Amino acid sequence: MGSWTQLAAWLDRARQLVPAEDRRELGSPLRMIRRFVRFARAHGSHRAPEEPVGARDPSLVGLLAELFRLVGREYFRLRVEGLEHVPADGPVLLVGNHNGGLLPLDAFFTALAIHDHHGPERAVNVLVHDFLVEDPLFGRYARRLGLVRACHAGAQAALDRGGCVLVYPGSDVDTYRPFWQRDQICLAGRTGFVTLARRAGVPIVPVVSAGTHEQLIVLSRGEHLARWLGLHRLVRADVLPLVLALPWGVVPGFVPYWPLPAQTTVAFGEPIAPGHPDLYREVEGRMQAMLTALCRNRRLLRGRPADRS
Repeated sequence: MGSWTQLAAWLDRARQLVPAEDRRELGSPLRMIRRFVRFARAHGSHRAPEEPVGARDPSLVGLLAELFRLVGREYFRLRVEGLEHVPADGPVLLVGNHNGGLLPLDAFFTALAIHDHHGPERAVNVLVHDFLVEDPLFGRYARRLGLVRACHAGAQAALDRGGCVLVYPGSDVDTYRPFWQRDQICLAGRTGFVTLARRAGVPIVPVVSAGTHEQLIVLSRGEHLARWLGLHRLVRADVLPLVLALPWGVVPGFVPYWPLPAQTTVAFGEPIAPGHPDLYREVEGRMQAMLTALCRNRRLLRGRPADRS
């Protein structure tokens, strides 16, 4: 079956699982921005209650897996390395480098790799921004995909159920690092994942992606402006980035965009025991060594020579 035929079949199934009204909202960048503005205005005055972990909808997870499998193969020439380091069962904390700004393809490809290697029953719970769980529409789909608010309580609940929990400690500071720093690990000194791993007694598997930060050109994080505007208090953001992205040109980094077709590689490293005496620096150092190896001899958008077959 050709790629276009597969995409047409996928769209038919998507129409059955996602109502037309929801498709209009989810597919409109302008409506997404309006939703985020409403969230920013309301954030701080209330906080949505925590949702129980375990509400994954296998049909929706499978639908997205099929889409990103096709997009990964045909558009990003996706390669995956080191999946043998991810245990087939039991709780594990995946710590990744974050890329691509508003479009978190590194998270989708990481979850897809584990889904295809260990089977759909191996849940991957990604820790996400408050907006994705507090917005009524996005929150409904976030829960069906197994996404969890980025907090210790949600992460611990997922680990207690024996899941893979995927966290990006650098968060917005990492995903909006300037383009010329795309081969650098930036965990931003945030040690919450260390506390979580030690408290839960679970191993850490480092996961690094290369290529996802070539989908757009981050010109500036805008950290000083974000502090001046008080964005952390409003929306838990420490940056107000400026990016060069299709189809808009130069725009604020919180505008949805069309990614450049950068060859993408996702690599999983050997597990690190939570009892390591300097766990933060060990994880950071391992991740930097992995990313350096992935970027060695890499050509912009094209990947490494071995990735261009």
